[in-house]
Amino acid sequence: MAQTYETVVNVIGHSNPDTDSVCSAIAYAHLKQQITGDCYIPKRAGQINAETHFILKHFGVPAPDYMGDVRTQVIDIDVERIPGVSEEISLKRAWEIMRTDTLQTLPVIDGEEQLTGLITIEDIAKSYMDVYDSRIIANAGTPFHNIVETLEGEMIHGKAEEEITSGKCLIAAANPDLMESYIEKDDIVILGNRYESQLCAIEMGAKCIIVCDGAQVSYTIGQLADSKGCYIIKTPYDTFTASRLINQSIPIRFFMKSENLITFSLGEYLDDIRDTMAKKRYRDFPILDWNGKYYGMISRRSLLGARKKKMILVDHNELSQAVDGIEEAEILEIIDHHRIGSIETMSPVFFRNQPLGCTATIVYQMYQEAGVPLTKEIAGLLCSAILSDTLNYRSPTCTETDRNAAEELASIAGISTAEYVTEMFAAGSDLSSKSPEEIFYQDFKKFVVGELVFGVGQITTMNNQELEAIKDKLLPYMEKALVDHDVNMLFFMLTNILQGTTELLCHGSGAKELALKAFHLPKDTDQIVLQDTVSRKKQIIPAMMIAVQE
Repeated sequence: MAQTYETVVNVIGHSNPDTDSVCSAIAYAHLKQQITGDCYIPKRAGQINAETHFILKHFGVPAPDYMGDVRTQVIDIDVERIPGVSEEISLKRAWEIMRTDTLQTLPVIDGEEQLTGLITIEDIAKSYMDVYDSRIIANAGTPFHNIVETLEGEMIHGKAEEEITSGKCLIAAANPDLMESYIEKDDIVILGNRYESQLCAIEMGAKCIIVCDGAQVSYTIGQLADSKGCYIIKTPYDTFTASRLINQSIPIRFFMKSENLITFSLGEYLDDIRDTMAKKRYRDFPILDWNGKYYGMISRRSLLGARKKKMILVDHNELSQAVDGIEEAEILEIIDHHRIGSIETMSPVFFRNQPLGCTATIVYQMYQEAGVPLTKEIAGLLCSAILSDTLNYRSPTCTETDRNAAEELASIAGISTAEYVTEMFAAGSDLSSKSPEEIFYQDFKKFVVGELVFGVGQITTMNNQELEAIKDKLLPYMEKALVDHDVNMLFFMLTNILQGTTELLCHGSGAKELALKAFHLPKDTDQIVLQDTVSRKKQIIPAMMIAVQE
């Protein structure tokens, strides 16, 4: 039976999440759940920065789980939830399970649900056709209860749990005189209802006699068997059938494959397992769950039914800013306030793009349009996002709609924006203990103009001394980042919120020249300090793109 699959829609922001992308994802996922009753889960595509961490803690909201790649995984396909079996079951029992459930491969697990082996129909066929060893039942350590089950018999005398470790299996077809020459100690003897044959086998030290045709065992034989330590099994089958079936009592551990098993986990990407599956001639492959325990089975055909991950993008619509693997996902909606970028979709999607200062403002509007009440927590997150993205209404991207929305949300959340924003920015600007990498990726985005690819990062603070310290850390790191991202140019904005100024750091061939051209500065300018400039979206990026196109 295939796994039951709940349709999950992931709501996610851009790959270097800022407060707006995280808070909008949480709020929009909550809104969609309230409207539809379906499963919408907020995710983050990168590390949460200090400011966002402060906001989430302040309102008691857990951070979204990290989702760094949305390519199709094993969990996105129909995994057959085939129950695992014990390695002690008989070949006959394994065959019955496989025949009933039309299986080609049976997974073998231990008591901790760890996969220990696999047995296939081919393995069972070989055990029946290729084995001529009369001692194989002992060599396989077959327990007596397997024989009883396989022969649909009854153990009259003996211990069913005991394993057979020595002796051969034979049929007592000859008269007692001849039997004495070939029955040895610990043998298993298949015979009929002849008293003399039963007596001879016991006297010769047989470990077990199997009495066929449902024949009654006399009291005398029973007593003698007890005294000699001989076990007695009675079966309704005739001698011929019993002799054919008995090898099927062998536990499957003797024939199963237990070494170099090829397994996949629920989290593995289909791109990574296709080649392995193609190179191996196995029909089925076992799947392990997140804890490494057996979960189910898949075949090559299973890959045909793979479901793309369902995604809603917030606060971005450019491929360069999206989570890895977005090309393989099914995008359902985009909610954004930036320029329309490069993401393509397979079919029409709901796309809401408004020239506002923050995606959270759009999300707030959608709550109002749907008539869904806001909790204090959601209102607090949306208000924080607007204050962050508009730099407390100082950014040129801020509109009256943003300001009104933030104040209304603040009222619902029970906070004063004037007091709260100071705490929020102070928490976000404490960067003294951060590494250059953490600072660089706190708010970093890539942009593509024709054949030019460049990245722009930004840090905001209220302290010039802190900006100077950050600058000393960032300049050496930008060279590494340029190589890591395979971009032509890198820019980094050191923004003082209170003064409304930004120092622009440049790295890469032609980067400084492009910046000087974009902002009409003299060629001999050493330090690029831009007055009344705090917005990457509305002030830095448009100027850069115009300069490139010119």
